[in-house]
Amino acid sequence: MDEVRRVLRVKHYSLRTEQAYAGWILRFIRANGRRHPRELGQREVEAFLSLLAVRGKVAASTQNQALSALLFLYREVLRVELPWMENVIRAKRPARLPTVLSRDEVGRLLAAMDGRPWLVASLLYGSGMRLMEALRLRVKDLDFARGEITVRDGKGGRDRRTILPASLVAPLQRELERTLALHAADLREGLGRVWLPHALARKYPNADAAPGWQYVFAAERRAMDPRDGIERRHHYGDEALARALRAAAVRVGIAKPVSAHALRHSFATHLLESGYDIRTVQELLGHKDVATTQIYTHVLGRGANAVRSPLDGAR
Repeated sequence: MDEVRRVLRVKHYSLRTEQAYAGWILRFIRANGRRHPRELGQREVEAFLSLLAVRGKVAASTQNQALSALLFLYREVLRVELPWMENVIRAKRPARLPTVLSRDEVGRLLAAMDGRPWLVASLLYGSGMRLMEALRLRVKDLDFARGEITVRDGKGGRDRRTILPASLVAPLQRELERTLALHAADLREGLGRVWLPHALARKYPNADAAPGWQYVFAAERRAMDPRDGIERRHHYGDEALARALRAAAVRVGIAKPVSAHALRHSFATHLLESGYDIRTVQELLGHKDVATTQIYTHVLGRGANAVRSPLDGAR
């Protein structure tokens, strides 16, 4: 497992992916009596994936993640070529319409929140960023003069620019004051070095202590980084935001499943409702293919809701 983690880090996989892949590989080994993966083959892999689907009743995306973890194990870590694994059938993900909140629901939801949860949720809805894109924002990526946010290393490893809502300029500037004050205190204690992606820490030895590289939404407390054992200040946690969103939804009586991603879906849908071009929305969301963005046209009043029922016309 040490070798699994080493290869994941050499190939610059995220910490979340590392944790997920390591977890699936351990489950696979334990499910086969702790035998070494070199001793296992097609029968054991297919049996494990089938067990997840039949007994575990996991979602298609979960089963596919387990398969990806096992492919990584054999191909990248053990260097074992197993051509049959390419032919293992991936579970088909069902087509789902996104959960979209109405403008009124978004307004009521945000009104029931305060503090950092309110600010992060407002930024998600106001910019269309993915949850981790917002939480991993660095100070240098906020451009108040141009009203832009630069999203670095988004999904697919792509950078892009999106909207910095004018109404959030003052709250974000106050958040930066807090973040930089924490950073200054950390530096006085001989700490204050944030995690940098890939080899930037080696290429720019002092960049990790520079104010511009600090997380906008810095965590309240420092913690040990599992990648290198250095005490660092990470970013605000996604679990805290999820709890705040659920609690606010209950308070204002929103029955829909409210999540950070629902705010991103609502951002896209409301822009299209306002008449913005779908290509513009695609760029702001960071979708590689416009077909991905087109799913939001299904939740506009251009599909089933735009058709008048014959029953209503018969009255």
